[in-house]
Amino acid sequence: MKTVKEKKVLVGADFAGFPLKEAVVADLVKRGWEVTDIGVRSADEEDPEMFHRIGLKVGAKIAEREFERALLFCGTGTGIHIAASKCPHVHATVVQSVEAAKRAITGNNVNVLAMGAFYVAPQMGIECARVFLENDLGTGWEYWKNFYEFHKLAYDELEAFDYEKFKKAGFEVERLGDFPLELEL
Repeated sequence: MKTVKEKKVLVGADFAGFPLKEAVVADLVKRGWEVTDIGVRSADEEDPEMFHRIGLKVGAKIAEREFERALLFCGTGTGIHIAASKCPHVHATVVQSVEAAKRAITGNNVNVLAMGAFYVAPQMGIECARVFLENDLGTGWEYWKNFYEFHKLAYDELEAFDYEKFKKAGFEVERLGDFPLELEL
């Protein structure tokens, strides 16, 4: 698996997300990242792949454990994120701020971060990618008792989730454990 510790990341963009992806990739490369791009690679690409096809390809590489994390870009971030989320083991989100990107990884352990070029300026996209790639589940929450364990349990239950079992169990989640958590500010 290509990991963030090895400074390796997967990216994909459709034609609408291409300009934002280019800005983010330029920053990553400048900072020593090895970037694998499986989306639109040119502003004038003929017959570019549609957003959902790129999202599915990126999601498949995460599902197959070829990459630990990925960045996706389209006009809104939504369509490409939905497509990637169809693949198993993909925990994706759309962000429009640095704080949302940081919380996505530190609180929810997402492995695919999507951004929309219609809403996210290039510098904001660069900062979102940085915090996503430079943090891990629980980072910055050490003061909050059981934060990591609580959120890791949620991640593990989502990884183990099987809709048919959930349905047969009367729509009750199969619990893998419990951790008390109180809001600590």
